Amino acid sequence: MQYSLSHHHGTGNDFLVFDLAQGVPNGEWPDLARQWCDRDHGVGADGLLILGRESPTDLTMILFNADGSRAEMSGNGIRCLVQAAHQSNDSRSGAKYIVSTDAGERSVTVLEVLDNDTSHISADMGTVEPIQEPTQWHLLECHPDRPARHVSLGNPHSVVGVDDVSDVDLKSLGEKVPNVNLEIIEPGPEPHAITMRVHERGAGITQACGTGACAAAEAALVWGLVPRSAEEVLVHMDGGDARVRIDNNGRATLTGPIVFLKTVTVNV
Repeated sequence: MQYSLSHHHGTGNDFLVFDLAQGVPNGEWPDLARQWCDRDHGVGADGLLILGRESPTDLTMILFNADGSRAEMSGNGIRCLVQAAHQSNDSRSGAKYIVSTDAGERSVTVLEVLDNDTSHISADMGTVEPIQEPTQWHLLECHPDRPARHVSLGNPHSVVGVDDVSDVDLKSLGEKVPNVNLEIIEPGPEPHAITMRVHERGAGITQACGTGACAAAEAALVWGLVPRSAEEVLVHMDGGDARVRIDNNGRATLTGPIVFLKTVTVNV
């Protein structure tokens, strides 16, 4: 049987979207995710999103990482999923969607449709909650004076402050704590900005991470890397920039562009 996948990215963090409106393929989702996300032998992506529809604006999302593991949440992924649903609905700006995920319901708004391929999309990412440090954290041998913060946005993150994100063997460090998303950040270059690199659980080093940007922004505010008076934190990542707002209750909102790349046909 032939099925369609749509391919999208948020600041370089790319996802394949399978719309259940076309039916359910034979095979197990983890196996299909590994097959389709393989960059050498498949389509290639950081993850696979399964899109379900309760109504035109009430959606469900199931996320599988490129290695086939199931993840609770993705800030870029949920916005890619909404772009896929929105493109099949209409092209109105200002449309609001409610998405049910393994991390709970999230509200996502298509702020502006810039062209046929690019939309400016904002997502409520929930409250940033502190968690225990991950297992094997001691293997990173972080300097005791180096700030580190462990938080959840439905999925686990560890944020570490460094002097220069380009001078860190992130792959080696990330592989030591494979069950957490690891972000390293440095302040600037703008007063209200940080620069971030990320090693994602189940995907390795990626160009960007939406929930990671929120975790990093919250850490930067707590540590004073950006002023508390900043209305939002500009997060520079390898694939581009996103903007994060953290309200007084610790609730995060992620905003930035989502780009439709192509539609591909797969045989199952």
